[in-house]
Amino acid sequence: MKTTFRLAKLRVPYWKLIVLGVLLAFLTISSNMGLLIASAFLLSWSALKPSVMDLMKLIATVRFFGLSRAVFRYGERYTTHQAALAILGNIRNWVYLALASLSPGQLQNYHSGQLLSRLVTDVEKLQEIYLRVLLPPLIALLVFIATFVFLLQFHWSLAIFFACLYFLAALGIPLLVKRLTKSKTDLTRSRELLNTYLTDSIKGLTEITAFRRASDTIEIAAGQDNSLTRWQNQLASRNALTGTLTQLISHLAMYTTLLLAVYLVSKGELKGIWIAPLALGVLASFEAVQNLAHIIPNLEDSISAGKRVLELVDTPPAVIRPHLEETWLPLPNYNLAVNNLSFTYPDSNQPALEGINLYLHHGNKIGIVGASGSGKSTLAHLLLGFWRYEEGSIMIGGRELNSFPEEILWSTLGIVSRQTYLFNATIKENILLAKPDATEEELLKAVAKAQLIPHLEKLPKGLDTKIGEDGWKLSGGQRQLVALARIFLSNPPILILDEATEGLDPITEQEVLIAVKELMEHRSAIFVTHRLLGLEEMDEIIVLAQGKIAEKGRHQDLINKPSLYRKMYQATN
Repeated sequence: MKTTFRLAKLRVPYWKLIVLGVLLAFLTISSNMGLLIASAFLLSWSALKPSVMDLMKLIATVRFFGLSRAVFRYGERYTTHQAALAILGNIRNWVYLALASLSPGQLQNYHSGQLLSRLVTDVEKLQEIYLRVLLPPLIALLVFIATFVFLLQFHWSLAIFFACLYFLAALGIPLLVKRLTKSKTDLTRSRELLNTYLTDSIKGLTEITAFRRASDTIEIAAGQDNSLTRWQNQLASRNALTGTLTQLISHLAMYTTLLLAVYLVSKGELKGIWIAPLALGVLASFEAVQNLAHIIPNLEDSISAGKRVLELVDTPPAVIRPHLEETWLPLPNYNLAVNNLSFTYPDSNQPALEGINLYLHHGNKIGIVGASGSGKSTLAHLLLGFWRYEEGSIMIGGRELNSFPEEILWSTLGIVSRQTYLFNATIKENILLAKPDATEEELLKAVAKAQLIPHLEKLPKGLDTKIGEDGWKLSGGQRQLVALARIFLSNPPILILDEATEGLDPITEQEVLIAVKELMEHRSAIFVTHRLLGLEEMDEIIVLAQGKIAEKGRHQDLINKPSLYRKMYQATN
């Protein structure tokens, strides 16, 4: 109930469309009832050979209901789907904003297949709460009231029998079928498991093929697909049964009305001309309860999807940043100071960093080196605001990093990492991500500084070349040069390079380092690496070991004395 209430609040801004949709749906069914009643009355009255003028009035009534049914049906479909799409867009924006606040720290707890399933399938399921859960009972209630009042005008027994059968179809059938076909399998969960496994398998297709595990992978995927199919078959069987029973009761109601009307005519309590109109009118009214049979499975599925979406939305972000206020004053400088910084990941008892101190004067360069697992990337991520630190401080321009609004943070800091993501777009579009309103001159200048021009000349469309998902059409070096071009374009005053040359061959690495040196000119830079290349020009080198600072100094000073840095340097070279 709590899940449904929270999701229902997202529909409040569209209450006018919702009310209009309910009204138009009611008028559509009422027009259909009016069409059948008027048509049956016309045929019945024609047998009595009335005047042509009297028949013309009825013919006009039949035409009116026929046309109005089409108009109201169009209006109902247009309005309800407009409301559904508006609500869906609102939900998507809400979920995406929540997702963005979780990046990247908290998103590490979710598989990409899980996120895809929740962002696409689960979110789309939530619109069913409006279309298939909220609207049908409101429409059915209005139709019931109108039909009940209409039948009362002729005889109370007609209204009572109609009410009993109407509520049997509206309430009894869904509850009965739910009890008989109760499923123990969660459709949403089964779908998410399949999506997660398929995402993993597609990403690891090369390894699966190389190690001859394709048949095993297909077998596991088929097993999960069979589980999903079984659930869907149960749901389809339940829906078919509810539809059949609803049709059965609607026709039972028609025949009951027919027999009761004949009896009332024989008693002189009803005119015979109304037998067919009343029976067909009752039959038409049951159109309103056809969708009620599916309310319970739709509600269960929507609530299940809603819980999964809310689990994602309710995940607290790693860092809660303040909104940018007009009172925010520009930073007096871009000096960066880290004082006694310690950090432990939420799922660990072992500190990843302990007692870190460093000072980066604006325009200087610091190298952060150490073995894998020494805390280099953790320090870089803390400097970028990916995680909230509780012990120590990080100051930029004399202000605490935790107090930076997101807009100020990302205009102050720039990053080039070993895992740069490139979108399935052109090279130009990927670079312009850093500054969408950049001029052509600014773009070309950034491309030239990133040493990309020789590579672009080899491509048929240059900057307009599509590079595929995650830039798979580019080499590792080209990917990093595109990432560097982004930073040249955004031009942040403080730059963090986290293993920017990781995985590159020596020739490509040198090419990237040339662009990196150009990038580090006239700005502060923190160069994080475990390969001791290009560190000779650093103003200071910090050596991390087991989350602590083991050594500090310039390159030559550390080389000239027995040190961990010298051992690493000798091993690298």
